[in-house]
Amino acid sequence: MDDPSRPSSSSSSRNDTKMVKTTGFSLLTDDLLHNILARLPAPSFASAACVSKSWNRVSSQVLSRPKLASALSLDPSPQVAVREVIDKVLTDPIRPDFAIASVGSGFRLYDIFKLISKKLGTKTPIIISTANGIIGRDALTDELKEVKWTSFSGDLSDDDGSITSEDENFGIVLTVGFVPGLKVDVIPLLRSTKVDVLRNADTSEIFYVAQEPRDALVEKFVMDIRDYTDSVSGCKSPVGIILFGMAQEGLVNMKPILNILDYAMPEETVIVGDERGRFLYKTANKSRNFCGSAKFFTDAVALTFARDRNNTHGIGNIRFHVALSNGVSAIGPTYRAASVRVNCSDHSTWLTAKIEGQRAILDGQRIMNDINVALEDHVDSSDLYIGVTKRQNCSIGSERPRSITSLSFYGVVGGDDEYLYVNGLGIRTGDRFQFYRSDPDTALNSIGRVSLDLKNFKFNESRKNISHEVFGGFIFSCYGRGDTFFTREDVDSSPFVKNFPGVPFAGIFCGGEIGRSSSSLTEEGHKENVPSCCLHVYSTVYLVMSYTSPPLGY
Repeated sequence: MDDPSRPSSSSSSRNDTKMVKTTGFSLLTDDLLHNILARLPAPSFASAACVSKSWNRVSSQVLSRPKLASALSLDPSPQVAVREVIDKVLTDPIRPDFAIASVGSGFRLYDIFKLISKKLGTKTPIIISTANGIIGRDALTDELKEVKWTSFSGDLSDDDGSITSEDENFGIVLTVGFVPGLKVDVIPLLRSTKVDVLRNADTSEIFYVAQEPRDALVEKFVMDIRDYTDSVSGCKSPVGIILFGMAQEGLVNMKPILNILDYAMPEETVIVGDERGRFLYKTANKSRNFCGSAKFFTDAVALTFARDRNNTHGIGNIRFHVALSNGVSAIGPTYRAASVRVNCSDHSTWLTAKIEGQRAILDGQRIMNDINVALEDHVDSSDLYIGVTKRQNCSIGSERPRSITSLSFYGVVGGDDEYLYVNGLGIRTGDRFQFYRSDPDTALNSIGRVSLDLKNFKFNESRKNISHEVFGGFIFSCYGRGDTFFTREDVDSSPFVKNFPGVPFAGIFCGGEIGRSSSSLTEEGHKENVPSCCLHVYSTVYLVMSYTSPPLGY
């Protein structure tokens, strides 16, 4: 007979199993658990963080510092390309606070948008845009690649949604970021699809006019950025903005938009991005998500980074820094526009001009003859622009107007015995301008200065008695640059690669590179009494993202 005071063998077995179930994971020390969680891919890491409060606490320690993950794929299949970059950026633990993807026009934006959104979840703000080329490290080989496509159609598709057969611009670069201490969301610049139809009484020509003035739309855009920043940080000044404009084919003039942003944002707010492309987006806050709406066009989107008012002192501080490699040099005298005509049908400006200090009015042919003489041996090898300096009053809402001086570039089309022809709108009679040419020597010298400035930045920060690191970056380079401009490969990415080896970064070749910061890492950012320029030509803009650990004791 069995001793009733002792459990049966079957009962003992059940109790032993129960003890293993209840104590198996609890036997893990925090250090061991930390070591295990840090080795998990991002999806498994996210699941593990939900197991218990202690696991969530340790997972937060694993991701206590900011992180950027980026990857590039040139596979011609959109499904394969997205899978390669997604697998790469989610190899290690990360909680996506934002995602940026740039693709070739051989991929349909909507297809890429669906694939990436499905993988990154509903709450991650995402911007997916077409680009003239992409820069990054290959998802499979980790090889650095600067890919510039020779033709660019901008998400060209047939009526059935398929890509036209001649478009072979296949590729994607994807970046996912985790930025503790910051809040991130996409703020769109919206324009109503409703228009008023007007008819010229004399010519019977029909005009379509937006019901809401452009200035009012831009003002609302700025206020939306300020309001979002204020709601999450308690102040109206974002840390930085990555801006994408819909400026292809003259659909949107980004120059006045950037001038207003430059006026409205404090000096410490960094603004970088791409003036010209096509994009889709998803916001973290559904109330701001008008992508695909039948009621609105989206003319631009601003990925806005703001301080988190709920940030604890133990998280540390993220900062944005900008460096600029200039790629144009000034030639010839300074002119003033004598007469200006606007051709809205092709978004061009026709003008005559005077050399400053002289009375004679010059037609386009005379101006171009003088400039060609100044160009000497560079007539056929350089792209020409005029840099227009203008002073204007700006204000937002009921604010008192303030005068700003800006520099804007316009591509030169040519000249005849009547006018000088340039692309773009916004030039007025009396505006001062000077000619600029694309210049590889200037660009190479500037690249060298940027590399030295980044080296000095890294050295100066390391001398301070704080823990400081660069954890990622972005590159926005003019489409005219690249290996054909420099006659060698991988020049534009070299300053970042050389100074921050192993640090993730991504880049694109733009139709117009945006870069603004008074606290620039390069000398150009420290010159006084120089007109503000946010939209550059033949330049490369570098965004460097750094992190400073909290003081000891937190």
